[in-house]
Amino acid sequence: MANEKDKKKLEKELKDLKAKFESQEEEYSKMLTSKDEEIAKVEKSLEEEKQKKEEYISHSQRLQADFENFKKQTEKRNKEIVKYANEQVIVNFLDVYEDLERALENSKNEKELKDGIKLIYSKLKTELTKEGLEEIPTKEEKFDPFKHEALLSEKNDDYENNEIIEELMKGYTLKGKVIKYSKVKVCKK
Repeated sequence: MANEKDKKKLEKELKDLKAKFESQEEEYSKMLTSKDEEIAKVEKSLEEEKQKKEEYISHSQRLQADFENFKKQTEKRNKEIVKYANEQVIVNFLDVYEDLERALENSKNEKELKDGIKLIYSKLKTELTKEGLEEIPTKEEKFDPFKHEALLSEKNDDYENNEIIEELMKGYTLKGKVIKYSKVKVCKK
């Protein structure tokens, strides 16, 4: 009978263990299904992120190509601008050039040639002034190293220290920028 009792006890334990195992198996199965769903969501999200990344890379490559094209076009346009930048100035000076040619061809004597050259000089000066060219003043001016270049200096009682005594060569500014310094003689005491 003890054997029978042990057998029943064992059967009951086995039944309990089987029920417990089935319960845990069902619980693990639910957990596994839940984890499978989470993995599927993560994989879907990962795929979406990969697609976004590919779109960003593609967009970035298109932007880079567009920028390179823009850069090439800008360089080409700048070269064209530089190439023809002086076109209007040259057109303005063609009249002066042709006037000089006419003066040389049609002058019958030295006086006519001199008068023609004076008119051409006046016209040339007017055109240069229109373009923004100005002479740098030197008469009764103090020496300014940003406008003048001192080639000579001398002691002179008629002038103050650093005053320009004589202009040796004219200097010019173009729209306010010095393009040729005045070469001068300066008083040094």
